[in-house]
Amino acid sequence: MRTSVSERSFIIESDDDDHHPQSQSASVNPARRRGRDDQEQEEDEDDHHHDSGSDSDSDSDSSSCATPRRGPSSSSYTQQWPQSYRQSIDIFSSVQSPNLSFLGTPTLSRLSNSFLTNSFRGKPPEIISILAKPLLRPTTSDEQQQQQHEDTRKSSRYLLPSRKPSLQQIPEDKKPLVVGHEVSPYKKCSYIQGVVNGINVLCGVGILSTPYAIKQGGWLGLVILYLFALLAWYTGVLLRCCLDSKEGLETYPDIGHAAFGTAGRIAISIILYVELYACCIEYLILESDNLSKLFPNAHLTIGSLTLNSHVFFAILTTIIVMPTTWLRDLSCLSYLSAGGVIASILVVICLFWIGVVDNVGFENKGTALNFPGIPIAIGLYGYCYSGHGVFPNIYSSLKNRNQFPSILFTCIGLSTVLFAGAAVMGYKMFGEATESQFTLNLPENLVVSKVAVWATVANPITKYALTIIPLAMSLEELLPPHQQNYSNIIMLRSALVVSTLLIALSVPFFGLVMALVGSLLSMLVTYILPCTCFLAILKRKVTWYQIAACSFIIVVGVCCACVGTYSSLSRIIQKY
Repeated sequence: MRTSVSERSFIIESDDDDHHPQSQSASVNPARRRGRDDQEQEEDEDDHHHDSGSDSDSDSDSSSCATPRRGPSSSSYTQQWPQSYRQSIDIFSSVQSPNLSFLGTPTLSRLSNSFLTNSFRGKPPEIISILAKPLLRPTTSDEQQQQQHEDTRKSSRYLLPSRKPSLQQIPEDKKPLVVGHEVSPYKKCSYIQGVVNGINVLCGVGILSTPYAIKQGGWLGLVILYLFALLAWYTGVLLRCCLDSKEGLETYPDIGHAAFGTAGRIAISIILYVELYACCIEYLILESDNLSKLFPNAHLTIGSLTLNSHVFFAILTTIIVMPTTWLRDLSCLSYLSAGGVIASILVVICLFWIGVVDNVGFENKGTALNFPGIPIAIGLYGYCYSGHGVFPNIYSSLKNRNQFPSILFTCIGLSTVLFAGAAVMGYKMFGEATESQFTLNLPENLVVSKVAVWATVANPITKYALTIIPLAMSLEELLPPHQQNYSNIIMLRSALVVSTLLIALSVPFFGLVMALVGSLLSMLVTYILPCTCFLAILKRKVTWYQIAACSFIIVVGVCCACVGTYSSLSRIIQKY
């Protein structure tokens, strides 16, 4: 019986590797081989009985999660495109520590490696080896030869799962010592870390448009926000049941593979990557709008061509973030991007300060319901809960997976409090004059306003590379092996960055683009796909009320997606 991927994926390779040396090793010493296999089988059975007992609380949440079914081995999932999803999304979503190896001295290098290893005990060995690499630096001739050989051998897969020899290929005296019930490297994330990582994913730029959502839909539109929060928690729990249903499932694409085969895996991966790509476009629009507020008279004249402040700052932001996408080591950016939680809280505090201390006041009453604007409000509120592409990774990394529903409830609940607080305060302060980002409404002569705007500007710069890298890595996997060198990777990533700039300049409507992404992509990722995958994987094991709940969510998601997408596209066309 094969062990689960969460326990021994760091020593067991794939089915191909397990079968390839079989005849060789058996011919050398068959008696010794049979004895070792019997001993390993007994240890595997002991581990299975222990795991069944330790996960009993988790399985008792739902009858559909009661007995995990044996599915394909983990290698059947991890060896299909995209192989890099787990590692790239872990870097994108996790609170990490910076790498100090670029300081140069041997003592500091050893110190930084020790600090990095201790800080990343919750990460797989591949991630630790990745993040221990220095930043881009010039190499000597020897290092260039070594790097060229390394690029030829591994190409662009320095962030992909490394191929490890199977147990049969490792000599008996050099086999790693496996403790029977030791927690795997993936299962090291505590409750607090899980909550912080969840909030870091949810509390992004969406919080800036929540007052604009009330302007579009009225006060009663806040009911949509609370309904989406509740449904997002439930669909997150459904993803957990999907992960527990079969052996080897760890990510959202894995769930799609288990539900609909390879076509499902590819389709879900494409949707997730397009959503990340759209977020990068939103970052550039956000930077352009807010920097133009800080420096409204800035412009650039090249011959007879004059670039206004919006275009100039969009290009300037692109020039700044492009080199960050070339880095081999993203740990520093990941560490800084964890400040997104602090930045979101700081912006809401600044908004409250301006309203109370600086006497802007909360006097606008607004409208109770604006029915024509409800579709746009649906997209804006839906965008706020677009973290389901990361939730399976957070669940797979938990030390105690039974805490996942509570972690999910906590991070969604706290995020909803921030969303609602910013929405109510912003709309009460600015009323019908509310812009698509409330930072554009803040008084220019106040210091607190500048703090809020600069906090808003700084956050996307650190998150841009982490957001675009998962898409870039998935495309690098599709390159022919002889073209997977570092120069081609830089060209590919630069082309992706430039493409986001061109789209941001073509559609510079922050609120409408966000409503479009929230209506189409977020509805699929957060509400529709979790329910369809849950019903497809568990099939006859689901209860009637689970079928009813999933059917209701699917209908709501499809209706919101159709109405919101049509309304957003219509508004964008009208802008032209």
